[in-house]
Amino acid sequence: MDIEIREFITYLHNRKRTSHNTEVSYQRDLKKMAVYFADRGIYDIRDVGELELEGYLSYMERGQFASSTISRNVASIRALFQYLYQENRIGRDPSLELKPPKVEKRMPEILTVDEVDRLLKQPDLNTPKGIRDSAMLELLYATGMRVSELLRLNLEDLNLRLGYVVCHDEDKERVIPIGNVCKTAMEKYLKEARGKFVKENETESLFTNCSGKSMSRQGFWKVLKGYAEEAGIQHDITPHTLRHSFAAHMLQNGADVKSVQEMLGHSDISTTQVYLNFGVAKMRDVYMKAHPRH
Repeated sequence: MDIEIREFITYLHNRKRTSHNTEVSYQRDLKKMAVYFADRGIYDIRDVGELELEGYLSYMERGQFASSTISRNVASIRALFQYLYQENRIGRDPSLELKPPKVEKRMPEILTVDEVDRLLKQPDLNTPKGIRDSAMLELLYATGMRVSELLRLNLEDLNLRLGYVVCHDEDKERVIPIGNVCKTAMEKYLKEARGKFVKENETESLFTNCSGKSMSRQGFWKVLKGYAEEAGIQHDITPHTLRHSFAAHMLQNGADVKSVQEMLGHSDISTTQVYLNFGVAKMRDVYMKAHPRH
């Protein structure tokens, strides 16, 4: 079974050009499945049928794995068996009827406009670090990009004259406009602060840590958490919180879902539509406060 899994991962890498993270995720899920079957004396992938796969799903449910985890494992299993069937390695695909559990879509945590405003005012603009941090936070909230995308940006990805940034999402890229407040923060950073961290031509990275090296996600998270505490924001905040807040605030202020989907880089519009619920919640709150017969 391990041979088939290795060949499948190689196929994903060479033929499908999947990302490293995707390949690691598939391999992790499929190895767990292989261990489960090996413990039950099943070593040949051709001996795995519908009943065996259903048994593995039941095992995960009894183990109280999260629905999202089980759903991801089902997707990995189905991808493997589809590949084996297409390659004529198995006579039939036993995963066709495998149904993942329903995953309840939780409402993401977002900040209010006032909380975002307080957060973005925290960096000290009299220091290079504060100027850099202000630019990062402004750009993150202005574009809704993922923190991994933010930290992957190079100088050439930013066009301040035309007011946009080119965001790289694995093997794709998208162009996101930026507003005047963000442009001002970026101009100040490039003129007054970036040179304090990196020597000329040392790196093309747009943002670095104080040593001029690439900033890690953990490093950025510490920066963000520190400013959140200074701003008096009580609930938990992560780098993704600004992405969620960007989407919710854009839709609340009249942006169309399709445009927000493109800016966020969502492949499925239903993922973006989750943020519409914040508008409904806001209207309900206004109704309950104002209507005399609520």
